[in-house]
Formats: sequence, structure tokens, C-alpha cells
Amino acid sequence: MEKIASLSRKITQNIGLIIIVFSVIAYFLPDYFSWMTNYTTIFLALAMFGMGTSIDGDSFKEILKNPKEVMIGSLAQFTIMPLIAYLLALVFGLNKDIALGVILVGSCPGGTASNVITHIAKGDVSLSVSMTILSTLLAPIVTPLLVYLLAGKWVEVSILAMFKSVVTVIL
Repeated sequence: MEKIASLSRKITQNIGLIIIVFSVIAYFLPDYFSWMTNYTTIFLALAMFGMGTSIDGDSFKEILKNPKEVMIGSLAQFTIMPLIAYLLALVFGLNKDIALGVILVGSCPGGTASNVITHIAKGDVSLSVSMTILSTLLAPIVTPLLVYLLAGKWVEVSILAMFKSVVTVIL
């Protein structure tokens, strides 16, 4: 058990370097990594599990007692990001299709990568994970609404498929 704990500590300490090395390898040798796209949900679930192991229960208890930061962060995510995306589309004069894509990405919830970056930066991982959970649960309703308001296009979202994905990744 001590060997596993030691390996876990080494991976955690060097996760930034590991990500950079594998990103460079994948850039130059994409065929070696393309098979992974079929298992994205599983990899995201593993990353969330890894983030979860770095959090103690007391951190989540504190967030549940005072959820203000999670709510403020989620509100900021669903206001600041979409508005910046909209402004970028205007400033750069993007054609309608590209602008729609930029606004769609800006209106989507944070993901597992934000939790990993928070972990690397030695930030508040429990807050990041909590914000990811809340924004992901709100996304089936909020994301299409934001895209409609900012881009004038309705984006169909399968709430059932998204819920299944959320449950798989988060829980």
C-alpha cells in the first residue's frame, strides 16, 4: 500500500510535467492516442476520482455550510464567459458559424480540466469540483438558453444523455 501511496504522490507532484510531455507526444504522434476518444467519459471519471482523492470531507462540509462561493463562481461562469465569447465574436468579426461555436464554448460549464489545473496550481480543489458539479447540472438548461440569447440559435440538448454523462463522470 505504501508503494501505491508513494507513486500517487510522485504523480501528483509532477502532474504538470506529465501533462506537458504527453501533450507534446500526442501532438506529434496523434495516431497513438486517437483510440482514447472512445473512452473520454471513463478518462474524465478517472480524473474526477483522482481529484476527489485529494480532497478531505471537511472541505466539502464547509462548502455545504456556506455555498456562496460556489454560487458566485457558477454565476460568474455563466455570465462572464458567454459575454466574453460574444464580445470576441463581435470584435473579430467572425462569420456566423464560427461565432456560434465560440459562443457555444463560452456558454458551456467548466470541466474536469479546470479541476486538474486548480489542483496543479494548489488552489481550492473542493471549490473547483463543487463549481464543476453545479455548473454541469445547470448546463442542460442554461447553455442552450445563453446560446439562444447571444447567438439567436437554439441548440438542442438531450437532457437524458447529458444527465447520464454527468452521473458517470461526477459520481
